[in-house]
Amino acid sequence: MPSCRRISISSASGSSPTSKPTRKPGGARAFLRERASPLAVFALVAALATLIAWLLPSHAVRTAPETPLPLLDGRTISLGELRGRPLVIAFWSPTCVPCVEELPDLVRLYRELGPRGLELVAVAMPYDPPLAVQTFVRERGVPYPVALDVDGRVAGAFAGIKVIPTTLLIDPEGHIVYRETGKLDIARARRIMAPFLENGPPR
Repeated sequence: MPSCRRISISSASGSSPTSKPTRKPGGARAFLRERASPLAVFALVAALATLIAWLLPSHAVRTAPETPLPLLDGRTISLGELRGRPLVIAFWSPTCVPCVEELPDLVRLYRELGPRGLELVAVAMPYDPPLAVQTFVRERGVPYPVALDVDGRVAGAFAGIKVIPTTLLIDPEGHIVYRETGKLDIARARRIMAPFLENGPPR
C-alpha cells in the first residue's frame, strides 16, 4: 500500500525544513482511487470474472448431447441409447478426494433407484490413466458403468467440465434438469429424479 512521504521545501536560508504529511479530502479511499492504475483494475476485474466462470456451473447445455461413452468393459454406448430413462452422469477422478468421499452415496443411490429405472454412468477425467481407473473401480466394487474420456470429448460436449465432482441429472427426454458442482446432495437428487422413476415418487 502506498505510504505518505515527507516533502522537503527549500527555504531562503538554505535550510530544508520538513512539513507534516498532508491528507487530501476523501481520506484513504480517495487516495487509493487516484493512485490505482486503470490497467490494474481491469486485470483484477478480468481475473474475478474468469474465476466465477470457472467455478459456477455452465447453463449453455440444456439438452444432453448424444456423445459416445467408451466404457471400461470395452463397450461404447451413446447417451441417445439411454433416452427414455432417468440418468445420472457423474464426472469424477479416483485422485479427487470429494469424488471418493461421495462414492458410497452414489452406490446407494444406484442400488436403491436402479431397479426403478435409474441409470448412472461415471465419467473419468481425461488426465486419469485408464489402468488407474480400472484398478480403482475393481477394488471398490463400483456397480455402475464407468466411462473413460481420454480425449476430453465427453467433458467438452457438456460445455466443458472444469471442476469435479460435477453431477448432471437428466430426465427421460434428455433434458438436463439439474447440475451440481461439488459433492452431490443425494436427498435433493432423489427428489428431482423421483417423478421420472417407475411407479413414480416413493410413498
